[in-house]
Amino acid sequence: MNTAPRSQAPFVERPREHGLGESHQAGTQPVTLRIIEAPSPNHDERPAGVPVDMLILHYTGMRTGQEAIDRLRDPAAKVSSHYVVEEDGGILRLVPEHKRAAHAGISHWRGHAALNARSIGIEIVNPGHEWGYRDFPALQMAAVCDLCLDILSRHPIPPRNVVGHSDVAPDRKQDPGELFDWQGLAANGVGLWPASDPPPPPESETLHLLAAIGYRTDLPLPVLVTAFQRHWLPSRTDGIADAATRARIAAVAALCL
Repeated sequence: MNTAPRSQAPFVERPREHGLGESHQAGTQPVTLRIIEAPSPNHDERPAGVPVDMLILHYTGMRTGQEAIDRLRDPAAKVSSHYVVEEDGGILRLVPEHKRAAHAGISHWRGHAALNARSIGIEIVNPGHEWGYRDFPALQMAAVCDLCLDILSRHPIPPRNVVGHSDVAPDRKQDPGELFDWQGLAANGVGLWPASDPPPPPESETLHLLAAIGYRTDLPLPVLVTAFQRHWLPSRTDGIADAATRARIAAVAALCL
């Protein structure tokens, strides 16, 4: 677990162009987003009438990137994602965005369940907590940022719905984890990060505020707080709703209104 404050990642001011969409950061010079096609058979049709309004980020959690990619393309595994971002910044497309990939599993966010139906999933190569969790390289984070912005240019995904696997499955998952630079992504317009924290609310309001962000409320509070910390207070993942954690919860909840 990373317990030291992290400086902002160097990709934050990286210029970009989105090869699959037209939106890009104002005041930047364009670069091309290149995607390699690596089709997976593990997908089906999205349910009719369900919007694509979520973006869920994962780490692969396997020994190597190739091992993860092979599994995501294996018909017997029955798992997939729309994209994979490798540690060198390479991007693979496994499933077309209009299809439903099998990445989120049992999942809940803002009153919705079975989130594969309404989400796009990105797997980010990293061994994860089981196989040697490590920092996400700058080139990889830059590619993740480019890809997310490109996806957001095509789908009505609000910032509050750009989340991690651990947010939507807090009792099962830890990814992409406390080393992932959510703050840097938010600085580039991907997801949420508060500019400052208000005074901490009473402990009795913690569950209500977590629900306002999007978390399910039928799990033990420490499980939910740990998931929140992994995303929005990564210097600690102890599940304790102390004053600093409650203040950050309140700050994020205010952005989700």
